[in-house]
Amino acid sequence: MKTKLLKKEEYSLGGLLFLPEDFKDAPLIIYLHGAGERGQNEEHLYKHGIPKLIREGREFPAIILCPQCPAEFVWNNVVRELKTMIDKVVEQFEVKPDRISITGSSMGGFGTFEMALTYTAFFAMAAPVAGGGLSWRAPNLRKTPIIAYHGDQDATVPLVYSELMVNSTNKSGGKAELTLFEGLGHNDGIDFAYRNTDLIEKLIIARRTDFEPVPEFLSSMF
Repeated sequence: MKTKLLKKEEYSLGGLLFLPEDFKDAPLIIYLHGAGERGQNEEHLYKHGIPKLIREGREFPAIILCPQCPAEFVWNNVVRELKTMIDKVVEQFEVKPDRISITGSSMGGFGTFEMALTYTAFFAMAAPVAGGGLSWRAPNLRKTPIIAYHGDQDATVPLVYSELMVNSTNKSGGKAELTLFEGLGHNDGIDFAYRNTDLIEKLIIARRTDFEPVPEFLSSMF
């Protein structure tokens, strides 16, 4: 896959973009990294998840956007900047609006939930790995399919974080599923999710059909 370095000055955030040989009509997958890869050193983006697999030689029939979170923030602090970056890539590569999905691991799993909670009619699917979020906002997710993954021995981000989000989403009328990795902790659970499951394939084929935004939770009181 061809690699393009994205500059903050042009895209709101820095990061890497991976392009297949033929990216016409290709879906877009956003991968959000964890806390240890923040800053400005793009080499850090290859530590985990999809970028790690690409460095190992894996090819995907999708455009892969890997933003880099500023060192002093977490993804939940920069949702507007991240959305601006995504919109620029969508426009530049003429990505179809029904073929945009998001995933992320650890801090990026929290960011994945936050982006889906905030932009309720945008993503075809969200796949948080070892993540969590604001479960009281789960009604916002009822139109976005959620596929979550978590090692049941994760001591860094306990499993209960994913359980709360998945259970709350389903109770709100959404469609969320949680895949547990028995005996796996944090980093090994993350690696297993991207390397040994069909997570990426599910994101590649996902398509959004309902573009009507979900009202923000409790917005009737605003």
